[in-house]
Parts: sequence; C-alpha cells; structure tokens
Amino acid sequence: MEILTTLTTEQRNKHTMEIDNMSTYEILKVMNQEDMEVAQSVAAVLPEVAEAVEAIYHSFIQGGRLFYVGAGTSGRIGILDAVECPPTFSTPPEMVQGMIAGGNAAIMKAVEGAEDDPLLGAADLEQRELTEIDVVVGIAASGRTPYVTGALQYAQSIGAETISLSSNKQSKISQYAAIKIDVVTGPEVLTGSTRLKAATAHKMILNMLTTTAMIKAGKVYENLMVDVKVSNYKLKERAKHIIATVTGASIEEAAKALEAADLGVKPAIVMIKTGVTYEKAQQLLKQANGFVRQAIDQVQSG
Repeated sequence: MEILTTLTTEQRNKHTMEIDNMSTYEILKVMNQEDMEVAQSVAAVLPEVAEAVEAIYHSFIQGGRLFYVGAGTSGRIGILDAVECPPTFSTPPEMVQGMIAGGNAAIMKAVEGAEDDPLLGAADLEQRELTEIDVVVGIAASGRTPYVTGALQYAQSIGAETISLSSNKQSKISQYAAIKIDVVTGPEVLTGSTRLKAATAHKMILNMLTTTAMIKAGKVYENLMVDVKVSNYKLKERAKHIIATVTGASIEEAAKALEAADLGVKPAIVMIKTGVTYEKAQQLLKQANGFVRQAIDQVQSG
C-alpha cells in the first residue's frame, strides 16, 4: 500500500514550520514567496502541456470534446475552466465539460467516499457517451485518486486520448495516460493542503490547455476574443470595442456592424475590413475554418 507521506504534496515545508507563530504580514509574505515558485514549476512541464494542447486541438477539429475529471478542488477547477469556455469562445457547453466525483452536489459540499470508487469515474464518462475522438484530462494533485484512475482507464479502453495532471512525479494516474503532466510544486504552505500551490499550478495549466487550443482553432484574432458570446450588456460593449479596435471604425460604426452581423464579432470585423455583406463574410469565414485573418486575406489578396 502506498504511504501518503512519501508524496511531495504531503511533505512538510521547511519555510513554514513556524507559521502559527508568525504575524499576519509574515504569513502573507511566506505564502507569496512559495507562490512565486509555481510559475517556474509550470515552465518545467511546458513540453508536455504543448503535447496536450495539440491532442485537444486535433480532437476539437474532428468534433471531439474535452473532459476534465477530478475530485474535490481538482474537480472544481476543471469545472471552472469548462464553464468559462462558452462565454469566452462561443463554444457549445458540451464541448468542454468538467466532472467531479460525487456529481454537481460536490461542487459546493464534499460528497464523502465518492472519490474512492474508480467505477464511478468510468460510469460518469460512460453516461456522457465518451467516444474515441474525445480527450480526457484526469486531475489529481496527489496523483492517486481512484475516481480519476477509473475514468482514465475507461477512456483508454475505448481509445480516447488521455492526459494526466498531477503534482507528484511518476504519479499513479499517469500510468493510465498517454500524455503525463507532473507539475511538481513542492511541499505546501500548509502540509497536504493542495488547494494552494498545486491547485494554482493546475489552474494555470488548464487555462493554457483551453486558451491555446481555442487560439489554434481560430477563436482569436491578434490577441482579441473575437468569438466572445454577446449575452449581456458588458459583453456587447466589449464586442463593440473589439470591432472598433481591430478595424479602426468608430464605436457607432462597430455597433451597427455588430447588429448587422447578428451579434457576431467575427463577421462584423470581416464586413468592415473588406466591405462585403454579412452573408459573404460568413462564407469567407467558413472557407477559412473560422480564422478572421485568413478570411480577410482571401478578399484582399484576391
């Protein structure tokens, strides 16, 4: 049986042994110093993260989906990244999904024992009709959560792409993943509290996975969110400013184009940049696989 205290995430941090005797400022300072090491830990695994992005991107262009699977904090950060994709990139909710041991009830309150059953991980993916063109990212700071292990094993059994994300070297879950990301963030400020450095590193990597895959899929022009879903006043204002920034048009012209483009930022940009109709802009974007730059180039080079 694996001894929990042998895991890096469960070892004591020599810099915080006296944290209970520190002043408020001293506690904050040592936490900040420990957090500074997180980005360096992420930098060390960028080759593996890049490999994972490529797998996710290739899944997306085939119509595949991305599933994040975790328990506790790991499940919650996966859900957080997943639910932010539709408003940011106008993706359908099913394209990126977060799964947590114990179901939706576990988002707000721990469901005792749910993470200890590998069969639940498999069953939850089976219920969502996982296919071989989908990608499953198993997240576990300890690298040993049975719920995650079961999900990755099931994903492998049907030929889906598998990625593990852990904060311990040679983690158990990595044995069931084609792409292994072991981002070692070291002992936590509070021993074993992986919602701190480990979770921060994992959140950074999940941001990288979806953001980079969406950029590669044509959801971004320059560094602007041109596929933002205009679903409220704030996002409509942002959309107008994006259009104005890219095209040099006035806010009024941008607003008019946005309305004419059925609140689509991409076609509005193409319309202003090239002078084509909304229907033609849609056609150009389709031919360019959603890439605004290529859609504009088709007209300007033709």
